[in-house]
Amino acid sequence: MMRYLVQRITGMLVVVLLVLTIAFIIVRVAPGDPAALMLGPEATPQEARDLRAQLGLDRPILVQYGAFLADAARGDLGRSLFFNQPVTTVLAARAEPSIMLALFSLVFSMLIAIPIGIYAAYRRGSMFDQSVISAAMLAASVPSFWTGLIAQRWLATEFGWCPSSGYGGPESSFLERAQFLILPSLVLGIVNSALILRFTRASMLDVLGEDYIRTARSKGMGERRVVLRHALRNAGIPIITVIGLTFALLVSGAVVTERVFNIPGLGNLVVNAVLRRDYPLIQGTLIIVAVLYVLINLITDLMYLLVDKRVRY
Repeated sequence: MMRYLVQRITGMLVVVLLVLTIAFIIVRVAPGDPAALMLGPEATPQEARDLRAQLGLDRPILVQYGAFLADAARGDLGRSLFFNQPVTTVLAARAEPSIMLALFSLVFSMLIAIPIGIYAAYRRGSMFDQSVISAAMLAASVPSFWTGLIAQRWLATEFGWCPSSGYGGPESSFLERAQFLILPSLVLGIVNSALILRFTRASMLDVLGEDYIRTARSKGMGERRVVLRHALRNAGIPIITVIGLTFALLVSGAVVTERVFNIPGLGNLVVNAVLRRDYPLIQGTLIIVAVLYVLINLITDLMYLLVDKRVRY
């Protein structure tokens, strides 16, 4: 186990180093002078030179790269040009809405996908099974912004069940902010439940045909116990894998939904940073998202032990 953790952490460090290198290169190979792009077309040449010196862009490229890695190792990802604050401070202020949205959406996805996927596999070939497959394909095909607009129109405006947009004020409690997250989380949960549902169904189909399932039934064990205790546990590894990947995608990829529902999360922040040409903030977001992906993959691998004791690292 310890040897496996050392190998994974070493691999994580290599991945993070590659991401840091890519983030460093992206800014340097962008068309035009990065300083001039950040300042806008009305900036004077002297202002561009001053900003280049401030950002260290006038130094040799290898010196810039070494300084960039050293700052990143200390947790210094630069300073946002628009907010005039450290990038880590800006990202920390926007991380909570995105993480909460991802968690709520993942819960909705699991509540929708896992029970339906299990029952669809149990009733393989039935009308219910075929309907579930068609509905999952439809949910995966419909754009999330369209689903979000429809939900706003009916669930928020017509019925008034929950707020249509926003995240509450600075002094809002957790329960108040949770009300703002219900609608976007439901939209993302429906869209992302399709993949989890199909993996759950496929994994359960593989397991339900095994010999030990037939043996358990021949001993008179109840169907519910056979399906939930024996089949689901042995089908859990692929399901956990797709759940982990879905959570990583939700944290970093809910840009459209955050824009539709006006949630001040990381997705909204990145879109605005691109429009403002805030390169240090774009760089820092890329690095943080990559680190989150690596950590979520590691946690997902470790969770395999919870569902299958036969797993050995």
